[in-house]
Amino acid sequence: MKDVAIPLRPDVQVHTDPTRVIGRRTTCDSDEHPYLRGHEVVVVAVLKNALRTEECEYLTTEEAVRATGGVGADDRIEVAPILPKEGLSFVTSDPRAVDLEAFRFLAHDRAN
Repeated sequence: MKDVAIPLRPDVQVHTDPTRVIGRRTTCDSDEHPYLRGHEVVVVAVLKNALRTEECEYLTTEEAVRATGGVGADDRIEVAPILPKEGLSFVTSDPRAVDLEAFRFLAHDRAN
């Protein structure tokens, strides 16, 4: 199949369950990623301790996230925006966990 573009979308089940991370639908409020500000996004992965080290763990399952203690203030979250007509975008970004509504409560932990 020459010259055929096949769009790849993150393989996640979108949900609003606060007890689960991967696939969680939330809103972004990032200064680092202003193009996402106010947009709904879906969590694709957790980049564990990415604000502390460049060699972070890339977590894509609930089991892996739980095994490392859940989302923390030093994590980045890989997210895909939800596009109005197309649905989940194939383009992802990695805002700080505290820049997502679902994890904003972690900002207090980071300040201490």
